[in-house]
Amino acid sequence: MKKVLVLEDESNIRSFVVINLKRAGYEAIEAETGEEALAQLRRNPDIKVALLDIMLPDMDGFEVCRRIRASDSQIGIIMLTARTQEMDKITGLMTGADDYVTKPFSPAELTARIDALYRRTGGGEKESSAEISQPPFLLNTRNQTLEKNGQRVKLTPVEYSIIKLFMEKPGQALSREEILDTVWGRDYFGELKIVDVNIRRLRIKIEDNPQKPVYITTVWGYGYKWGF
Repeated sequence: MKKVLVLEDESNIRSFVVINLKRAGYEAIEAETGEEALAQLRRNPDIKVALLDIMLPDMDGFEVCRRIRASDSQIGIIMLTARTQEMDKITGLMTGADDYVTKPFSPAELTARIDALYRRTGGGEKESSAEISQPPFLLNTRNQTLEKNGQRVKLTPVEYSIIKLFMEKPGQALSREEILDTVWGRDYFGELKIVDVNIRRLRIKIEDNPQKPVYITTVWGYGYKWGF
């Protein structure tokens, strides 16, 4: 069964999430603290998506996210937060999260986000072996890996999906809406700024100088272009 980690210290919210995940066909692995969540991930290496609350008794969800990303770039991460401040959302994404859901949320919204992220983490079918070569980059679409000058670049599932979209359309200006629809899905409930934050994170990983990007360039007032 498809496993999802649910890190939430409030038992009533955690129970609500777990019940709805089970109804959607997922096995929920529960945790109340950050340390317990990290231990559950070690015990269950086949977990493909993690839901992380921000406010926790031992460490915040941002720190849990950082620790997970330090050892696993492939797991999908969604931050759960009761806060609406823009900085919390951006902080979560910059520490390695793929998405965020603000409480209160509907079961349909949460399961739609998880379904989409699960597919991107390799929960669906893999593509046949193929490579896209655009020096200095080499994208392997079967293994979902990216190399720059022969060195592996660690990408999250969302980052990989964005790079793949760009490399399939070199030199073409892509609107934020097109990137959002392709990578997150047309039924995505979120906001356009998630595209901008992920592009910022990608630039840090692939650009020689993220302040002066040459690979992912901005098309002002529209979106972005893979600069080849």
